[in-house]
Amino acid sequence: MSTIRTLAFASLLPFAIACGGADTAVDTPVADTTPVPTGGPALARWTSDGIAWGMFVPSERDPAERDSAGNRLPPLYTEAGARALASDSLLDYLFLNLEGAYDEAAVRTLVAGRDAGTNRPTLLVRIPTIEAAGADSTRARVAQVLALGADGVVIPHVRSADEAQLAVSFFADANVWSPTNPTGTVIAMFMVEDQGAIAALDAIANVPGYSLLSCGIGSLTRDMGGDREGAEAGCLRAREAATAKGMPSMMTANAEMLADRLAKGYRGILLSGTQAQAVEVIAAGRAGAAAPM
Repeated sequence: MSTIRTLAFASLLPFAIACGGADTAVDTPVADTTPVPTGGPALARWTSDGIAWGMFVPSERDPAERDSAGNRLPPLYTEAGARALASDSLLDYLFLNLEGAYDEAAVRTLVAGRDAGTNRPTLLVRIPTIEAAGADSTRARVAQVLALGADGVVIPHVRSADEAQLAVSFFADANVWSPTNPTGTVIAMFMVEDQGAIAALDAIANVPGYSLLSCGIGSLTRDMGGDREGAEAGCLRAREAATAKGMPSMMTANAEMLADRLAKGYRGILLSGTQAQAVEVIAAGRAGAAAPM
């Protein structure tokens, strides 16, 4: 899907009288290079009640690579790698996971690669939790990620309705797509990943002003002492709460669990692995779900 990006020009400034003379000068129009979020293919699918297919952005670093002290090195993202992902028409969105360590440079790299690709998938960036980073830092990161050109921000481990309301406030200056603003272009996704959040699902879902309510199955399973079946049930409750409020819900999947995810009504399917591995599953899933290509 191609998108025509908007280029805004600053207004002409009034004529200025030069010091000591009658000469005048006029500023020339200056291009505003601030990226404008568009929502991308994923939002287009969600606004038409469809399913959006995407993947975690994979690190390009060999996982066995270590520094001189034997420590694992941080993920590596390149513009070329992002461009390859952004040129695959099977990928509606890219999910950049920066929950463990926020990385402004990684966002810049992914935006540049996405914009150079032929498909321009939706770019969602997951940032650290409010609990870990603090409200002020999280608010600043939301603003920065959107200013850099990402289409949405994912807030992990939202634990209560009060925290959901706080998270909504971080997007106050953005045109967030939500059930109350169907013409919005920015995606605000909140994740529930703790037993307390599952207990508070109805109250969290009742908070207006955000786009997706999703469950983190891995984190919830750990919080439930390894009870995977119970965590799956909690995630389904999150999907049901989201649907009741007119919001999609995203869920991780692989080839084995894809049919179950689709049958349970998840409208954001998130794959991991290499690009080739992810798109193979997506191709089969799209065919099975009869999703429009």
